[in-house]
Amino acid sequence: MIRPILIHPDPRLKKVAEPVADITDELRTTADDMLETMYDAPGIGLAGPQIGLMARLIVLDCVKEETLPPRPLVMFNPRVVASSDEKSVYEEGCLSIPDQYAEVERPAEVTVEWLDRDGVLQEESFDGLWATCVQHEIDHLNGKLFIDYISPIKRQMITRKMQKLKRERARA
Repeated sequence: MIRPILIHPDPRLKKVAEPVADITDELRTTADDMLETMYDAPGIGLAGPQIGLMARLIVLDCVKEETLPPRPLVMFNPRVVASSDEKSVYEEGCLSIPDQYAEVERPAEVTVEWLDRDGVLQEESFDGLWATCVQHEIDHLNGKLFIDYISPIKRQMITRKMQKLKRERARA
């Protein structure tokens, strides 16, 4: 089921999500819904708070090449356990801030620990777009948006555009 995605500014996007204590069938279904919503948007990552779920759950799939099979990842309670000193800059966007992009500098490589859909602890190192995406989604769980990394003036301009978009959508 495709879920509605919250649009910035929404107070839920600035709150810290709660750890998942028990991975239930309901949460697994929600994760499947999040993947469907992400692919439909289309996007490469989605965090619980973006659909109003204040739980530490993210989904991502950064496979862009049509010739490669998709690689959907579901992460409960993800956390960065190591990050490189080397940085990379990507132009980031966000499904909660449609059609707005900004360059964000983050560690080029990160190692992330998380629980999979079966509650099994996983650990993997990511680089490139995967590293950027997983950090972006974990930021959502901590109430942080990519626009928090840019200048206050740019952030205000984007926030005003989103307020206007929300007004237009409310009227439609």
